[in-house]
Amino acid sequence: MNKKTIILTLFILATLSAKAQNKAQENPKPKVGLVLSGGGAKGLAHIGVLKVMDSLGVKIDYVAGTSMGAIIGALYASGYSGKQLDSIFQNIDFDNIINDDLPRSSTAFSERDNMEKYAVKLPFNDFKIKLPSALSRGQNTYGLLLKLLIHVNTVDDFSKLPIPFFCIATNIENGRQVILDKGNLTQSIMASGALPSLFQPVTINDEILIDGGVVNNYPIDELRAKDMDIIIGVDVQDGLATREELTSAPEVLFQINNFRTINAMKLKIEKTDVYIKPNIKDFNVVSFNQGNNIIKAGKFAALSKLNILRGLASKTPNINQQINLKSIDSITINTIKVSGNKNYTRAYILGKLKLKNNEKISYKDFSKGVNNLVATNNFDAFEYELKDSPNKDGYDLQASVKETRVNTFLKLGLHYDNLYKSAALINLTKKQLLFKNDVGSLDLILGDDVRYNFEYLIDKGFYWSIGLRSRYNQFHKNISPQLVLDDDQIMTAGLNKIDVKLRDQTNQFYLQTLFRRDFALSAGVEHKRLEINSETIIGNNPDEDFLFEKTDYISLFGNLKFDSYDDKYFPKKGVYFNGDLNIYLTASSFVPDFKEFSIAKADIGYAFSVSDKWAFNFRTSGGFKFGDKSNRTLDFALGGYGNNLINNFIPFLGYDFISLTGNSYVKASAIADFEAFKNHHITFEGNWANVDNDIFDSGEWFTLPDYRGYALGYAIETFLGPIQAKYSYSPEQGEGSWFFNIGFWF
Repeated sequence: MNKKTIILTLFILATLSAKAQNKAQENPKPKVGLVLSGGGAKGLAHIGVLKVMDSLGVKIDYVAGTSMGAIIGALYASGYSGKQLDSIFQNIDFDNIINDDLPRSSTAFSERDNMEKYAVKLPFNDFKIKLPSALSRGQNTYGLLLKLLIHVNTVDDFSKLPIPFFCIATNIENGRQVILDKGNLTQSIMASGALPSLFQPVTINDEILIDGGVVNNYPIDELRAKDMDIIIGVDVQDGLATREELTSAPEVLFQINNFRTINAMKLKIEKTDVYIKPNIKDFNVVSFNQGNNIIKAGKFAALSKLNILRGLASKTPNINQQINLKSIDSITINTIKVSGNKNYTRAYILGKLKLKNNEKISYKDFSKGVNNLVATNNFDAFEYELKDSPNKDGYDLQASVKETRVNTFLKLGLHYDNLYKSAALINLTKKQLLFKNDVGSLDLILGDDVRYNFEYLIDKGFYWSIGLRSRYNQFHKNISPQLVLDDDQIMTAGLNKIDVKLRDQTNQFYLQTLFRRDFALSAGVEHKRLEINSETIIGNNPDEDFLFEKTDYISLFGNLKFDSYDDKYFPKKGVYFNGDLNIYLTASSFVPDFKEFSIAKADIGYAFSVSDKWAFNFRTSGGFKFGDKSNRTLDFALGGYGNNLINNFIPFLGYDFISLTGNSYVKASAIADFEAFKNHHITFEGNWANVDNDIFDSGEWFTLPDYRGYALGYAIETFLGPIQAKYSYSPEQGEGSWFFNIGFWF
């Protein structure tokens, strides 16, 4: 026991003895302050220290913290015990929190398609590439902390918390220290923990704030100024690295940054009455996956100060042991106030949030709504508070948005498959193209088959949105002649396959709205120009390709879509539904004696996991034509493997593209996905189908399948998209075939 410890112990004993010996002169209990330093993941050691202090009955009168110390300190000051904090942090997915990963279901269907086909996305304002200010906006972290602190949502003065509290942030414009002791508690600790380059800065009172550790990672002087007699300090900062450890540029930069902090700590340690330094040299600021060991290190460090901490034990029950904090399952939103929006209307924001006044919703749905808004990428920040409604049960939502200044993006992708062959994708996306709530996107696909996709949407949130799509698609492939010829023509020519060039241009004007919150319902008018020709069949002019189709179709269409798959390519959970109806009203003169016909189809899927390694996906689909059935080129055609196939082309393993045709079909498929290693998938697949003319009239749709196909595949998830190889086999064919895919499908 060192000299300082002996003196402090004698002081505490003397204080207690004087109080017992002279009851007439009541001596107040010494005020104990707690200062918690920043240190990223190493700050989890604070929890281990708090657990020990709670077990001993150490009552804290004031808490101060920086960065991770501010987060842990604020939660403790709000009423959580060390044991409760341990339980909370055990159940947090830190990768999801830090990376700002949002559920796939949070993005709108149009935006979801975009996020699943680009390998590179770059802000591109004023023809200059602009990199983001940070890797994460911290939105997931903000949402988690707000929920954890909702029981103190009425407290604007942090000295009025169960335990008084303040934290430190840094003004990035002038480098000055900012003491945060009033206002929005969640926002304040987010500012204190806004590690540069990892989390974006936080604006409070017109000051742009970042991590307080830049200027003061251990605010002991500020805490002492709160009239604290004894200060317990927990230091989780890095020490200086050795020459053997300085092997990379980031490590050198961290070393330079630590010079000032470590030199400052030499003086601050002397000012700390009970100094606790956990042994965490084997961890770094992002070692969240080793949280248990870090918490244990904090516990062991506190136990090394057991005697002196016992001397600080209070007969007064600790506030953190009295509060029973219940989890929030649902909330009632009485009023909604939105500020900061200029280019995006209140209706747009509420539509994305899926909120209305005077409505009770589950907290899960509330969080999903926040994710929906954030996933638009139209806002750099969305900060909100849930304030108790005056004279009424429930909360008033007070939200503030910061609209992004970036509204133009350059996106790139690469792809190869057996149908479209190699392709490079260049996309230009611009928001606020003509109106405040609109977005325009143009894909130019260069390669063996030049294609384009154009989309324009005026997003009205809860109201009917207005959209425009235009697509040009083409490929060159040997296909079944049944798609373009009748049976007599096929028998006469003796054809099994026919080499065709297919060109399709489709233009749609539509209205879209949300149906029961999660379904996208759209309806509109469609123009389709379909051209199919071949060199296999010789027409009247030997120098020209034989023309099967060159027709303009006009139709009305409707679509109902629901998609809660957590991943497009390798789903582990979720439900999928996509239903289409096209009513073809007229056609150009290439089709003589045109008669109206309609095509209806639907696709349903369900994915689930039985372990971290195994996931299953079951899907069924079907479609039929009604009305005039003489036109064949828009019939259903099964075969091949892939996504984003056009018209009524349906993937079917075991057969080549467009091998099985008919005006009606049913199909079932099952996929077992074994993720052997992270992002490495071994898949076992089977699909079964009946396809022919009028199978729903004949009852053949409900018989044993006429066509079967099975496949064994291996896939790797990369930043370009999945790289896949599948070996497929069909018992009817009696032979196998390979399918290959590189990159996202587009």
